[in-house]
Amino acid sequence: MRVVLLGHNIAYSASPAMHRAAFEAAGLEGWTYDLVDVAPAGLAAAVDALRGQGFAGANVTIPHKVAVMALLDGLEGEAASAGAVNTIRRDGRRLVGSNTDVVGIRAAVAEVGLEPRGARVLVIGAGGSARAAAAALRGADLTFVARHPERAADLPGRAAAWSDPAWTDLARAADLLLNATPLGRQGEMPIAPAQLPASGAVIDLVYAARGTPLTREARSRGLRTADGWTVLVAQGAAAFEAWTGRAAPAAAMREAVTP
Repeated sequence: MRVVLLGHNIAYSASPAMHRAAFEAAGLEGWTYDLVDVAPAGLAAAVDALRGQGFAGANVTIPHKVAVMALLDGLEGEAASAGAVNTIRRDGRRLVGSNTDVVGIRAAVAEVGLEPRGARVLVIGAGGSARAAAAALRGADLTFVARHPERAADLPGRAAAWSDPAWTDLARAADLLLNATPLGRQGEMPIAPAQLPASGAVIDLVYAARGTPLTREARSRGLRTADGWTVLVAQGAAAFEAWTGRAAPAAAMREAVTP
């Protein structure tokens, strides 16, 4: 059976190594996992191809997590409430979308010891990952900071423009700052060090071999941190179970991507 990752400019992804290790550990001979780089104009055709025999499903990543919803036959789990899909399973000719990113982000939230209800949370971004964060952090006091804040208009909580300096005060006072953008993948910081919370926790959905600049700086200041490795493995395990109907070999998956 074939599984693919649909995204654009995704050569960095660790998902193939993780899922190939999972298929091997589970004894699923003949199961494969490959990257398919798809520009937005080609998304519909790439999704339709998943209906063919031999496909078990797919993962979906930047920039397609919201746009893909309109191309599916149904949603399950928390995909509808999140407003984004990162996992597709084939059910006959039907394609059903779910959002296992929510599971992954909840794992990171548990790792930093945060109780979402009533917590002051600042999320950087307003795309598919930010939407999963909103679902995972239901009950928190949420603020979304984005270059295009209109994209956060339908998200729970407040939206702030990146260009508005007022959100810096919100970041400093936050119980949790969560980076839901790709910023950090090239070694940059999504915010200035002075904008980090004065106390509390930082979660970066980006993963990097020695930690991202954001999580390294946060740890140096005594803040609790979790990064994209925690999220990757937890969401990947949930996706594996959706495709195969089997319990995920989480230890093998974690070992495959441990830096």
